[in-house]
Amino acid sequence: MTLLPRTLFGRVALIFGVALTLAHGLTLLIIVKERGDLGLTMMTSYLGRDVAASVAILERVPAAERAAWLPALARQNYRYRLGAPPAQAAPSAHRLAAPLTASVDERLGAKRSGPLSESRLGDAVLMHLPLRLSDGSPLTLELQPPHPGVSALSLTLLLLQLLALAGAGWVAVRLAVKPVSQLARAAEGIRQGAGPSDSLHDIAHGPIEVRQALRAFEAMQGRIEGQLAERLHLLAAISHDLQTPITRMRLRAEQIDAQPLRDQVQADLQAMQHLVDEGLTYARTAHASTEPLRCVDLHALLDGLVCDAVDAGGDAVLVEPLGLSSPTLNTRVLALRRLLTNLVDNALAFGQHAEVRVSEAGGRVVISVLDAGPGIPQADLERVFEPFFRVEGSRNRATGGSGLGLAIARQLAQAVRGELSLHNRPEGGLEARLSLPRDA
Repeated sequence: MTLLPRTLFGRVALIFGVALTLAHGLTLLIIVKERGDLGLTMMTSYLGRDVAASVAILERVPAAERAAWLPALARQNYRYRLGAPPAQAAPSAHRLAAPLTASVDERLGAKRSGPLSESRLGDAVLMHLPLRLSDGSPLTLELQPPHPGVSALSLTLLLLQLLALAGAGWVAVRLAVKPVSQLARAAEGIRQGAGPSDSLHDIAHGPIEVRQALRAFEAMQGRIEGQLAERLHLLAAISHDLQTPITRMRLRAEQIDAQPLRDQVQADLQAMQHLVDEGLTYARTAHASTEPLRCVDLHALLDGLVCDAVDAGGDAVLVEPLGLSSPTLNTRVLALRRLLTNLVDNALAFGQHAEVRVSEAGGRVVISVLDAGPGIPQADLERVFEPFFRVEGSRNRATGGSGLGLAIARQLAQAVRGELSLHNRPEGGLEARLSLPRDA
């Protein structure tokens, strides 16, 4: 499993956000380090002059008044204390020990200062530099090394800056990824038999790269549609032209004297006629998406289909109640009727029983046609929608089907913006499930 988001938008946004955060974080660290180094450099260069001035002041005041002057001579990071360093202080190994001692020795003289030591003051380090006044009195410089840090204001400004960049990045990534999503929806529209012009209208005036991709996509769409139209035209032409020779052969078959041979020839001609009729039906189905949308009472439509099947001698039933929020559906009525008739006829032909159920889930209407037949092998549940594909089994040997029935049903499902799928039932039989949008 990958930790990256599944969508292109999520991945680009994640990379963009992580890169910006790292860049600003490193920039802040560089600024803090350089500011700290600058502060230490200034402190070491300033410390020697300030210590020399403070020692000169203390030497010029009476010894009894020196303690009163110490608070005035104290600074933010260091202060003075009369007396020697504490006995528990250990020699200092701090990186500032050498430059601080050298700065003081340069201004005050090496003979008037001692080795730098340090002790712990809680979690902080307190450095002690022993000094000696001109009259021999001991004086200790107590210094806390500065710790470069980030102020609350700096962190707040960094957070606000990252939020602003995140918002700008979100907009930029969305604008960059949106054409890809629209092209994907347009490609899906081709599969469903709908033109992509509405989906691509918003990006027709986009960046040059997007317009180039759009032109390439439209050229590809034109070639695909041309090939599909040529294939359907060829199928329709062949099926139509076969009508005349089949009719002539049927008339000549009547002149065959041998009854068994005549019956066999007529049976073959009948099978050929059935194949030709289904070929013409498959070719005409490609134009089902041009049918205008109309509002239909789904209960009345299904009830009429089931009653027609029962009148024809079939065992069909419509399960009540429908369980719909509304019985009306906006769709291509003729295409939907042909599709459901096809499914009911298949259930009666292969399963001797057709049970129609309707439900609603996720704002979509689901129509299920169930039979009690032998079902279809799991590996062939999707392949049976291919034209002229026949399952090797009793379902097709018993009927002698052409392999176009479910291909026609899939095309009709796409014409009504539905999704048709087949499922083997655990208790036996097959379920043809059609999912339809409320408004096509």
